[in-house]
Amino acid sequence: MAKIFCVANQKGGVGKTTTTVNLAAGLAKVGQRVLMIDLDPQGNATMGSGVDKRKLALSVYDVLLESASIREAAILSEKCGYHVLGANRELAGAEVELVALDHREKRLKGALAEIADDYDFILIDCPPSLSMLTVNGLCSAHGVIVPMQCEYFALEGLTDLVNTIKQVHANLNRDLQIIGLLRVMFDPRITLQQQVSEQLKSHFGDKVFNTVIPRNVRLAEAPSYGLPGVVFDPSAKGSLAFVEFAREMVERIQKM
Repeated sequence: MAKIFCVANQKGGVGKTTTTVNLAAGLAKVGQRVLMIDLDPQGNATMGSGVDKRKLALSVYDVLLESASIREAAILSEKCGYHVLGANRELAGAEVELVALDHREKRLKGALAEIADDYDFILIDCPPSLSMLTVNGLCSAHGVIVPMQCEYFALEGLTDLVNTIKQVHANLNRDLQIIGLLRVMFDPRITLQQQVSEQLKSHFGDKVFNTVIPRNVRLAEAPSYGLPGVVFDPSAKGSLAFVEFAREMVERIQKM
């Protein structure tokens, strides 16, 4: 039975997509069966997984409107070692179309129930806004992985996200919880980042993952080659950190 996780943060530019594709590649590297779902109409996670969003015959849009199943729409990214349920601009239209439909918040959850035994991990890359797409992701998930930079404004964004998760937990998905906070783009030379990191650990305790993802040029370059950093340059510091994070995730899930 797959464990389903949203990668979410209501603050933009914190590395959600980078985290999603590199964690997916890291989990595949340590022997897990992985499906990555792109819920963002920009389709960056799709392109960053070696799949051309412009050539998708079927996408997550078709799954949400129940005109295709996930088995029909998911594509194996052979370079990356995991399956991709891709997104493109069509998905922006789903926002409007879903409003009038029954069970609109739980369309993705219903589709995932059919393939839950096919994978060990299902990772959902959510858009930064709290939209119907994000709600579909949160309703489907067992938990949320929160990538965040150790900066002052990141703490404010975290407060908003925690409130959103509480609302979804109370009204739509009793299983939903924060699995952990992942410190990304971390530079230990910056005193403020060290201070915020310590604040996170003192406030959230073991909800903060032990693995820290360093600021790394190779991770930033990888999307322009249509690959996760873990595949693009496996020996880079950031790539090694994501593989370590994948191992930590597997261990954490075994204890749940």
